[in-house]
Order: sequence, then structure tokens, then C-alpha cells
Amino acid sequence: MTFFTIVVRGLLRRPVRTGLTLVGISIGIAAVVALVGLASGYEKSIGKHLDMMGVDVVVSNIRGGFLPKVFDASLQPRIAKLPRVAETTSVLMEMQSIEEAPMMMVSGREWGGFTWGNLNLISGRMPRDGKEHAVILGRMAAEVLRKKVGDTVQIEAEELPVVGIVDSGAVIENGAIMLSLQALQEVTGNEGKINFIDVRVASNSSKEDVSQLCEKIKEIFPEGRAMVASEVVSTSQGFRIARAMSWSTSLLAIIVGILGVMNTMLMTVFERTHEIGILLAVGWKRRRIVYMVLCESALLGLFGGFVGVALGALGIWVLEQTTGVRSLLEPDLSPKLLVTSVAIAVVVGVISGVYPGWRSSRLSPCLALQAQ
Repeated sequence: MTFFTIVVRGLLRRPVRTGLTLVGISIGIAAVVALVGLASGYEKSIGKHLDMMGVDVVVSNIRGGFLPKVFDASLQPRIAKLPRVAETTSVLMEMQSIEEAPMMMVSGREWGGFTWGNLNLISGRMPRDGKEHAVILGRMAAEVLRKKVGDTVQIEAEELPVVGIVDSGAVIENGAIMLSLQALQEVTGNEGKINFIDVRVASNSSKEDVSQLCEKIKEIFPEGRAMVASEVVSTSQGFRIARAMSWSTSLLAIIVGILGVMNTMLMTVFERTHEIGILLAVGWKRRRIVYMVLCESALLGLFGGFVGVALGALGIWVLEQTTGVRSLLEPDLSPKLLVTSVAIAVVVGVISGVYPGWRSSRLSPCLALQAQ
């Protein structure tokens, strides 16, 4: 009988208990995969959205969660006059419940601004001008809302006609409702208010030039922030809170898994006292007994990790079919996340086996052989 056979037999001795322990570990790992995958997907969706629009610097209010609070639109001309600034455009974004969708991005864009340039018309037309109270839908938003050109969408108390459906290549934009800035301001009662200014810098600008521009913007807008586009999401207060909550929730699930594995291994050691006594009597060193218990718990963690990754991926797939998530972001199931999740499961198993392993190594061979 090989060492590995003894380890596997120890786990198969009580298949129901082992199975329940695997469920405990896998739930914790599934939480890591699903929650962290969603948070990472949101970050990448925003980054891709800004990159496709060619935004270099984003100006917003410091206060606010996922979407900053509004501020006066008169700031834009002042920023446009700064050195190294090539173009600026104002944006008002809101998250609203739209008909059957519990949460959807509504984006009001300055008419004639560069943020309209990356939209590829699939059907219908663009708004005639900045004053027209009409919307265009990203293709995913059209699917979620089940709308086509000629239908209407209710925003606040006003029914707005759908005049076009577009595809931009960015998930967050394809899941949004877009209209002119002036129209959204009038519909929502935010005349003269915006919550973003997107800035394009001169093509020959260096990183130092962009950093200096951000500092100058902060001087004229001290209550706001100016961030390089690639750092917008990672430095967002709302995103940091969401990421912390996702890891905290996952950690709680992992701790429950650790306690479950530790309980299983302690019960296994108790039930195998006689067997451990025989192994010690035939010459097994105590450290090998510890190694056996650690291998069993690590194997539990490994299998739990594989099952958890599969459950997490399944959970994300189910979430992607729901209207709330589908129109907002594309979850990120990167190989790094999956490997990290399995590694966490193995570490959980090893940690859980330390105390039971130590207890097993302290058994006296004489007393252990007398145990039944």
C-alpha cells in the first residue's frame, strides 16, 4: 500500500462527510471567482470604454460612489483653455431603473463631442441635433429592453422615442441608453450640470505633460479630481468599496470552509487513532503522520477548488443572463483568477490540517493501539 493510497483511503472512509466538506470549500471558492470576477470585469469594461473613445483624462467630482455627484458645466471652457488640451466634452451619466431593467446606464453626451465618434449605427439614425429629445440604444440595451427603432423608452416622467441602435465594441456602452447632454439635463432637471469632463490631450504629450495637466485641473477645480483614464476605476471610491466587499464576503466563506475542513480532519484523526498507532509502531516517524494529514487536507482543498471554480463560472454565466448585469459589464474569468482561486483552496486545506496533524503526531503508540 503506497502513501498516496493511504491518503486517498482516509478521505474515502466517510464519503458523505468528505463530500459535505468539499461543498463548504467550493462555496467559498465560488464566491471568490464570482465576486472578484464581476469586480474585475467592471474595471475592464470601464477601461475599454474610455480607451475606445480616446479619452486621456477624466475630470469628475471627488464625492460620490460609482458615479460622482454633478457639478457646474461652466468648468469645461476653463479646462479647454489649458495647455496640452486638444479636445474636451461634457457628459452626464446616471444609473436608472428602466422598465424591465433594474439598473441601466443613461449617458447624456455633449452634442458634437468626440464621444459620439465611436458609435457604429446598426439601424435607424442618430439624433438630429442636441435639442432633440430622442435616444439611441446600445445593441445589448435594445435586447434587454426589447426595443427597436420607433419604440419609446421612459426616462423619469418622459417617453422618449428610440431613433437608432448602435454598436461600439465596449460592453458598458452597448448596454447603455444614449442621448444628447441637453436632452438628458432637461429630462432629469439637471440643467447646466454634468458629472464628467472627458479630455483628449495633444498627440505629442508625454506622461509628465499629462500629470502636469491633471495638477492644473485640480488647481482650478479643487473639490474635484483629474485622473488619467487608465486609473479612473481603480482609484474610484465606489469601486474600491465594491472590491473590498467582494473580497470580504469571499473571506467569510473561506473561513467557514477552513472550519469545515478542520472539523473533518479532527474527526478523521479521532476515528483513525488505532490505525495511526499501528503506523507509529511499525516505524513511521511523527512528521510523516503530520505530512499524511496535511496531504489529505490539501487534497480536499484541491478538489474543492476545482469544484468551486466550476460553480463560480456557472454562477457568473447565470448572472450574465440577467438583465441587471448583462447590460452593465462583462465578468472577467481570467486564467490568473482561476489559478489563484484553486491555490487559495489548497492553502485553505493545508491551514485546516495543521492542528489535526499536530494532534495526530502527539498520540502515544501504546495508547493509540488500545483505542477501538
